[in-house]
Amino acid sequence: MKNLKNRLLAFGALLLIISCKTYTIPVESFREQMINETSENMKKVKANNPFFYSDIKYTSNNIKRIIVTDKDGKRTYLDNSPSIEMQVTHVNGKKYTFYFDTVVLENDTLKGGRARLIQGFTREIPLDSVVRIELQDGG
Repeated sequence: MKNLKNRLLAFGALLLIISCKTYTIPVESFREQMINETSENMKKVKANNPFFYSDIKYTSNNIKRIIVTDKDGKRTYLDNSPSIEMQVTHVNGKKYTFYFDTVVLENDTLKGGRARLIQGFTREIPLDSVVRIELQDGG
């Protein structure tokens, strides 16, 4: 019985991984879409905290829809939400993950949150050192 539960759990995890769509944004398109998103015009957001009785509070950008490219190279739109994860590939090959709704662009530096539970857990990357930007809705 335990072996069956493990197999079902592994199958469920595999389905979750396969069902997530990945989109890309060319770096220049990202720059154009984020040009007005700075720390000064972010909004305060509350989200349900599944581990504690208090809400998670963080600041979010004001982007409503993101222009992205799907795997077939077609331009499409992705509605911004707290579940959108952004993976940035640095020129040295390292990959960094952010929550898209926490990302801003200031002085050609990409700034964003890496965690919701730990406030201040952010990263800054010069945009000219980014070679690839991918988005995925973690749902």
